[in-house]
Amino acid sequence: MIEAVKNIFNVPDLRKRLLFMLAMLGVYRIGAFIPTPGIDTAALEQFFNQNQGTVFGFLDMFSGGNFRRLTIFALGIMPYITASIILQLLTVVWPYLEKLSKEGELGRRKITTYTRYLTVVLSAVQSLGIGLALERSGSFVINPGVGFLLMTMLTLTTGTAFIMWLGEQISDRGIGNGMSLIIFAGIVVGLPRAGTDIYEKLASNEWTVLTLIVLLAFMAAVVAFVVIVERGQRRISVQYAKRVVGRRVLGGQSTHLPLRVNTGGVIPVIFASSILTFPQTFGIISQNRYLQAVTSALRIGEPLYNLLYVAGIIFFCYFYTSIVFNPNEVADNMRKYGGFIPGIRPGKRTAEYVNTILTRITLVGALYLALIAIIPEFMLVGFHVQSIPWIGPRLDAVLPQFVTQGLHTNFYFGGTSLLIVVGVAMDTVQQVESQLIMRHYDGFMKKSRVRGRRS
Repeated sequence: MIEAVKNIFNVPDLRKRLLFMLAMLGVYRIGAFIPTPGIDTAALEQFFNQNQGTVFGFLDMFSGGNFRRLTIFALGIMPYITASIILQLLTVVWPYLEKLSKEGELGRRKITTYTRYLTVVLSAVQSLGIGLALERSGSFVINPGVGFLLMTMLTLTTGTAFIMWLGEQISDRGIGNGMSLIIFAGIVVGLPRAGTDIYEKLASNEWTVLTLIVLLAFMAAVVAFVVIVERGQRRISVQYAKRVVGRRVLGGQSTHLPLRVNTGGVIPVIFASSILTFPQTFGIISQNRYLQAVTSALRIGEPLYNLLYVAGIIFFCYFYTSIVFNPNEVADNMRKYGGFIPGIRPGKRTAEYVNTILTRITLVGALYLALIAIIPEFMLVGFHVQSIPWIGPRLDAVLPQFVTQGLHTNFYFGGTSLLIVVGVAMDTVQQVESQLIMRHYDGFMKKSRVRGRRS
C-alpha cells in the first residue's frame, strides 16, 4: 500500500490529477463555512438536531452538514442527482431522449446540457421553498421579506451550480467521479465529530472499552460485507461463433456477461428514504391531527416505517434495474454479433434466461440493501414491536431490551452513508489502479485487480 502511494506521486500526470482533486474538494469545504445572509444559524441547527429523521436530516447528510447551517452550498448536489434521475427515467419514455442516448458522445453532451438546465430550475424552486418555509417558522429569519427570498434563491442556486461545476472539473481533470467524490467528502467530514462523540462516551463511562471494541469489530464486519456484495457478480458464459469478414476470421472466443448483485447501487435506498421522510416533514409543518398520526406511525423504529422502508427498497431495486438493464436489448446485441449462451437458443429464449437470473440476483441485492439500511436504526432506537396490534405487547415482553429499545448508539457511516462511502472508494481506487498499471507500476493489489462497481 505504501509503495503504491509512492508510485502515485512518481507519475507527474497522476500526481497533478490527485492534487487537483484535493484542491477542488478543499474549495468545496471552504463553502461549508459561508452562511446564507439573513439566517439565525444557531436556531436552525437546533431545529435540525430535533428533526434528524425527516427529509431535513436526509438532505443534510448529502450536503455534508451544509443544510443545517444553511450555507451557500446548503442544497448540495441533490438537485443535480434529482435532475440526472429524471432525465434517465425520461430516456425510457421519451423517444427524443432515447434517440439522443444512442447517438454517442454528441447525444450524451446534449443530455448533460439538459441536466444542467434542469438542475438550475430545481435549485431555484427548492431554494424558494426553503425561503418560504423559514419565513413561516418566524424564528429563523432575521429580516423576512421579498429581499430575503430573492437573496436566498440567488445564493443557494448559485452555490449548487458552482458545486456542479466543481464536480465536472474533478471528473475531467482529477481522479474519480466528481459528483460522487463531493458526496463522499460531505459524509467523511463527520468522522472527527464521530470520534469526539466516542471519546465523550468513554470519558463519561457511558461506554466501556469492551463496548468500543465490539462496536468497531461489528462496523469492520459490516464494511467487509458491503465490499464483498458490491463486488459480487453472476457471470453468464457467452460463446461467439467464428465469422469470416474479408480475409479475417473474427469471433470464436468465449467470454462472459457480468450481472452485478446490486445493480441499482444506492439509488433504491435514496428513493425509499426520501419518500418516507416527506410525510414526516408535512406532519412537522402542519398541525392537522391526521398528519400528526401519520407522522407518529412513520417515525424511525416503528413497525409501519420498517415495513414500508424495506418494501420500498425492494420495489425500487426492481424498478431501477428494469430501467438500466434491458434483457431483450442484450439478447439482440448478442445475436447480432454471433454470440450465444451455451444450451440456450438465441433471441427470445436468451432474453428470458437472462431476465430470470437477473430477477433472482436482484432479490438478493434488494434484501442486502434493506439489511444495511436498517442497521443504523436498530443500533439507535431498536424495533418498537409494542406498536404492532394484538401481538405487540407479547413480543415486547419476550424480546431482549436491546432489540426493542436499541443500543442508543449511532452506527457511524451506516446505511446510505456506508454504501456511498464504500462504493466511491472502490471506484476511485480502481481508477488509480488502472492508471498505475497502464504506466507499468504496481497498483494497490499485486495479486488481483480491484474491480470497480461498474466493472
